[in-house]
Amino acid sequence: MSTAEAVPKMHKACVYDQPGTCSIAIRDVPTPKPGPNEVLIKLTHSGICHSDYAIMMNTWRQLPVPTQTGQIGGHEGLGHIVKLGEGSEKLGVKIGDRVGVKWVASACLACPPCTESLEGYCFNQKVSGYYTPGTFQEYVIGPANYVTPVPESLSGEVGAPMLCAGLTTWYVSKPTVPVLGAGLGRMIYRLPELTVTAVCELLIQNMINIICVILEYSALLKCGASPGQWVVISGAGGGLGTTAVSLAARGMGYRVIGIDMPGKKQDVLDSGAEHFIDVTQFDDATIGKEVKRLTGLGAKAVIVCANSNKAYGQAVSMLRFGGSLVCVGMPEGEQVSIANAYPSSMIMAGHNIVVSAVGNRREAIDVMEMAARGVVKFPVRTVSMSELQSVFEEMSQAKVTGRVVIDFSAA
Repeated sequence: MSTAEAVPKMHKACVYDQPGTCSIAIRDVPTPKPGPNEVLIKLTHSGICHSDYAIMMNTWRQLPVPTQTGQIGGHEGLGHIVKLGEGSEKLGVKIGDRVGVKWVASACLACPPCTESLEGYCFNQKVSGYYTPGTFQEYVIGPANYVTPVPESLSGEVGAPMLCAGLTTWYVSKPTVPVLGAGLGRMIYRLPELTVTAVCELLIQNMINIICVILEYSALLKCGASPGQWVVISGAGGGLGTTAVSLAARGMGYRVIGIDMPGKKQDVLDSGAEHFIDVTQFDDATIGKEVKRLTGLGAKAVIVCANSNKAYGQAVSMLRFGGSLVCVGMPEGEQVSIANAYPSSMIMAGHNIVVSAVGNRREAIDVMEMAARGVVKFPVRTVSMSELQSVFEEMSQAKVTGRVVIDFSAA
């Protein structure tokens, strides 16, 4: 797509017509006009995230206000720019560009978190699908300086989940050097077998990565693990979990153990996990012992993708010395402290607690490029707009495996 196309005055959108209940209405809504420094995107795909379900159901107690009636949900949308607002052409975009809209639909890029590349914590952020029209619709507005470029070679059903599930899990598992294992990382682990000339050649090839090491505050992996170490992913069979398994195993070189319900075993293994633990076969006292039986010492990191307080309570027992509990999944209902996270025990074992919301603009581009190279493989199915409510009903029963994506071209 390289030329402007006719934009309809109205388009279809999925709205939360009765927030607090699982109810979706498909309505015709006015197609917005992009304002200054904005673009209008004709969406082709939108991922369906459990966060959307929680917002619709008003089960995230930490949100400041309940979801409004008529809210258009969704925050994993991609498509092509069809109209430019005034001044947007000066921000590096043009009609026909393929771009995506993330959970943080816009960030001010000027507040303290933004200036530290922590845009997920922007004081002035707008969240797609929560008091900002989301991506469960055919057309959406995005800020020209904050939409994510999406490679044309990447399929829409894989690209859309990268805007949230991919970016969130990449943020906690990636090295500060972008895609360390793709070049510089291999060099580090192969030093004994390389000649001086070969080392110099690889250093030159990876100079951008080396500069990133110097500029960023640490060369350690955000979750604390190194290639070859064990990482447990709890809730590994869901949309967030299977994406995390694939990125961790195939993109980062971690040895992955997936934990979930028995019906999700094959999808977790196919996504890249070495082992699968059936959560129904163990209790709080024995599941950590099973992880240590498989790993020897325990996991260097446990990434909790499940929206379960129980999963968080179990995670601490799976860690080895110096291990990290990584909080990703957000439990619904009343907030509960992490069970068994006793300060004295964590100090004695050198345990850490790490959190992740979403990554920044640069990380979004990195994860898109990784997906375009075919590194990320996870189960995905496409549905039409009319099937959104049934997908949410599946989510309510924990029956969704992998990621589900709306294809706007589907009938």
